[in-house]
Amino acid sequence: MKIPFTIEQFLQVFKDYNLSIWPGQIVFYVLGIVMIILTFKKKSYSNLVNNILLSFLWLWMGIVYHIIFFTTINKSAYLFGIFYIIQGILTLYFGVFRSKLTYHFTYNIYSLTGLFLISYALIFYPIIGFFAGHIYPSAPTFGLPCPTTIFTLGLFLLTDTKMPKYVLIIPLLWSLIGYSAAFNFGILEDIGLLISGIITTSLIIFRDRNTEKNLRNEKSTNA
Repeated sequence: MKIPFTIEQFLQVFKDYNLSIWPGQIVFYVLGIVMIILTFKKKSYSNLVNNILLSFLWLWMGIVYHIIFFTTINKSAYLFGIFYIIQGILTLYFGVFRSKLTYHFTYNIYSLTGLFLISYALIFYPIIGFFAGHIYPSAPTFGLPCPTTIFTLGLFLLTDTKMPKYVLIIPLLWSLIGYSAAFNFGILEDIGLLISGIITTSLIIFRDRNTEKNLRNEKSTNA
């Protein structure tokens, strides 16, 4: 499928967005760091705050980036924006109202992989982008779809209970859609987006199935 915009137009959207919201990028980094701290230092309000902040990020990307900025070069962004808004609502519903998204770091393959993805989103993503020639403000920053989706997937790997799979669908789909930018426009840092989508989904499904299996075994043993 032919992409309806050029690399120059694509990067110009990043530039327009970044210049318009400055210093919002700093605020988003602070929010990301707060979420990491709350995951490590478990407080009674940690999950509530994390899910509210995560929901806010997805609503922001849907409304501000996709619908206000990205639609100037791609009308499909209205649809993308709707999906991002849905993801924000799902995170709010399952995380805040149903308490189904709880986060805690433990020394296992899931948390360690999640921490790596979060580090990639916040640190290595912009570094790779810089050396690939994507210089601020014409570069995707944290708070924009691709790095924030990687961050979200990393955070999901830090969940410490079985999580509703509905909240995985849209981030996984975006990891596939967003990867097209890496392939078509040489956004090398977005290669990590595809990898994070596949790895996170696979690990969470495997983890939750193992958890269910262990619970069934415990019940049969105690019966």
